[in-house]
Amino acid sequence: MKRHILLMVLIIGVGLILTPFTLDAQMITRVAVVDVPKIYTAFFKDSAAVREFEERSARVQAEINKMTEEIQALQKSKLEAEAAKDSSRALQLDNEIYKKTEYLKEYYRIKTAELEDQRKKLAQSSSFLQQVYNEIKIVAESEGYSVVFNIKDTTGIIWYSPSVDITDKVLQNLLTKAGKQ
Repeated sequence: MKRHILLMVLIIGVGLILTPFTLDAQMITRVAVVDVPKIYTAFFKDSAAVREFEERSARVQAEINKMTEEIQALQKSKLEAEAAKDSSRALQLDNEIYKKTEYLKEYYRIKTAELEDQRKKLAQSSSFLQQVYNEIKIVAESEGYSVVFNIKDTTGIIWYSPSVDITDKVLQNLLTKAGKQ
């Protein structure tokens, strides 16, 4: 009988000692993702800085379209010269097409990098980020998330379920607080 009581006390004692460890093991870290550039675009689309960025993007695109049309016109002229058996004119047009195509590639690369840099600077303005981060914190805490990743800045995220994307909730809260909704 003493053995049974001693064994029971031992089992209960071990159970009490291990209980904190099992409780810790049962705690699950919830992870969320958020798309900060999407929030920026949707929330600040009416700001002067964003309008200026969009106008600059449109000007760059218009210039790219213009250069593309010029190259296409030169290609058409080259085909006509080749059909007329004017090889010197065709060669001259071919050189011009090559130069304009190379210029267009370089222009596109440079302007795309400039626009991306400007977009990043706009999205990283301290007042904007502070407001967004505060709202992310509120949503994450109210939803029970322990960690929130920016899906555009983190290359380590391979896959995520849309159910952990809190972008729309954060955006909705920001728009509501700003009186835009």
